[in-house]
Amino acid sequence: MGDWKQLSIKALEGHDLTNEEALSVLDCPDEELLELLQAAYTVRSHYYGNKVKLNMIINTKSGLCPENCGYCSQSSVSTAPIEKYRMVDKDTILKGAQQAYNLNVGTYCIVASGRGPSNKDVDNVVSAVEEIKEKFNLKVCACLGLLKPEQAARLKEAGVDRYNHNINTSERHHESITTSHTYQNRVDTVELIKEAGISPCSGVIMGMKETKQDVVDMARSLKVLDADSIPVNFLHAIDGTPLEGTDELNPRYCLKVLCLMRFINPTKEIRISGGREVNLRSLQPLGLYPANSIFVGDYLTTAGQESTADHQMLKDLGFEVDFVKSDSDAVYS
Repeated sequence: MGDWKQLSIKALEGHDLTNEEALSVLDCPDEELLELLQAAYTVRSHYYGNKVKLNMIINTKSGLCPENCGYCSQSSVSTAPIEKYRMVDKDTILKGAQQAYNLNVGTYCIVASGRGPSNKDVDNVVSAVEEIKEKFNLKVCACLGLLKPEQAARLKEAGVDRYNHNINTSERHHESITTSHTYQNRVDTVELIKEAGISPCSGVIMGMKETKQDVVDMARSLKVLDADSIPVNFLHAIDGTPLEGTDELNPRYCLKVLCLMRFINPTKEIRISGGREVNLRSLQPLGLYPANSIFVGDYLTTAGQESTADHQMLKDLGFEVDFVKSDSDAVYS
């Protein structure tokens, strides 16, 4: 039997897990899973109590991407029948912010496909963010791809709180997933974000034929990057993408991954992200014992579950949404 409680003590005392200990979490026998979750929850509750942060995505530009990422329905190599459109107008972004506000969402995520934004795209996002801050006072995360320093500075000045750029997988496994940009390109973007004074968000996608050692390496890389928020996606393989038909995950392993992320990055926001509905399935509530954040609503090109179901899940767990509305009711029309 693993000494899972000892791992929680190490995490709380600021000690790193050894590689052997980290791998043991992923190899945890299923009959010990509840003990492992309890140990991870000890760490999570120390920093976050029973509060859960809600995040919502708006896909402001879909498809039309020159990159060749094997998991993505929006990439140049995908034949998935998705909706494709260029950057939406400011009003569409603002209406999404209204919906996020109504759902008690703490962070509104403005996402666009592509290698990186044009200056015109940045103009549109900047204008929308300035108005979102004025009307709703929402926390805003942007995810627009590889940035230039002057673009990062403009986003910061407009009020963007956080910027997402995932490492997605380990450095070793990166070329198996995409060759149109390097792992270092992604790391450099996260470092640029930090230099601009924006909170860094960077995460991973599980289930892309990586090894368990790759998973440990991802968790450690995110610690080195000092990402404030770590979205953990679980591959929802889409027909027409290079990873079509890949189905390596089960709900119990997904929970072990979340526990590992908590032990290695104990103070950080660990967010259960894309693919939780199809991979965690009936065990979704247990994911919030190691994690403290989820997406509500739909993802980029795949559907999530009804937001009312997410709110009911949190209520059933006895958890509290980490969001305080301003005194006045904001309305955008």
